[in-house]
Amino acid sequence: MAQDRELRPLVAVVGPTGSGKSALALCLAQQFRGEIVNCDSLQLYRYLDIGTAKPSPGQRGDVPHHLFDLLDPDQVFTAGEYARAARPLLGQIAARGHLPVVVGGTGFYLRALLEGLFPGPPRSDRLRLRLARRESRHPGWLHAILARFDRASAARIHPADVQKLIRAVEVLLATREPLSAWFERGRDPITGFRALKLGLDPPRDALYERLDTRLDGMFAGGLLEEVRYVLSLGFPGSSKAFEAHGYRQAIQVLRAELDIKNGVVLAKRNTRRYAKRQWTWFRRDPEVTWLHGFGDEPAIRQAALAAVGGFLPCGT
Repeated sequence: MAQDRELRPLVAVVGPTGSGKSALALCLAQQFRGEIVNCDSLQLYRYLDIGTAKPSPGQRGDVPHHLFDLLDPDQVFTAGEYARAARPLLGQIAARGHLPVVVGGTGFYLRALLEGLFPGPPRSDRLRLRLARRESRHPGWLHAILARFDRASAARIHPADVQKLIRAVEVLLATREPLSAWFERGRDPITGFRALKLGLDPPRDALYERLDTRLDGMFAGGLLEEVRYVLSLGFPGSSKAFEAHGYRQAIQVLRAELDIKNGVVLAKRNTRRYAKRQWTWFRRDPEVTWLHGFGDEPAIRQAALAAVGGFLPCGT
């Protein structure tokens, strides 16, 4: 216990999109001399503000915010790269006597930050493209390869999860060792910190209603114009950032592949599905302390303030 008290505290605010994570994180940072560290893979991108629900410059003015507007829309940023960027920041924030408040719904980024990733080989875009093309021509081929050469990974990865299958086969081909063997070598967890994870868990119907309203507001509030501007800067519609729900449909509307009405309908459906996947991810983490409501509700804020107050060393 004494050793735990010597570790520097950090707070992570997690949960599905639209649950009020940013509002709660700002409240905690204001109360406990905190600095906010973004853990949303989309809010890393420059120029994409409306469709990512990124905190405005005004909202960021009260406390320092980090890892926003870091990338161009066509850049790829892996979980490992995120961890390498965020970990030094946590140390710098703690050295200033402030509380790092990590906020976002990208669970894999948070896992990489706190638990580390296996020391596998770097990505090869050329190899990944070849594997993706082969899988598109012969669906099920990737999973069949894994089932033959890496049964443990084949049992763990769903046959429809193409991205994870590509990574597993990429590791197999690049190193001549199965992904499961790399996992057995362990990870590189963060040192010097102890984390309190607060998860927002609002009623599902209420969240979906908020998400629908937010999507309506995004399209009415200039999402198409935002996308037009980014395209005018020379970034292609195939850019990584445009894979996000809302942006993907905006691109289709601008290309006349969808009308605006159906674009909004698809964006709402896909965003709800994404929120459900985020719920599933974070519910698997036994370390999350769940708050059953939205982050802008007074009762939820009071519960979060009490939880953080009890977590911090006396006198903080």
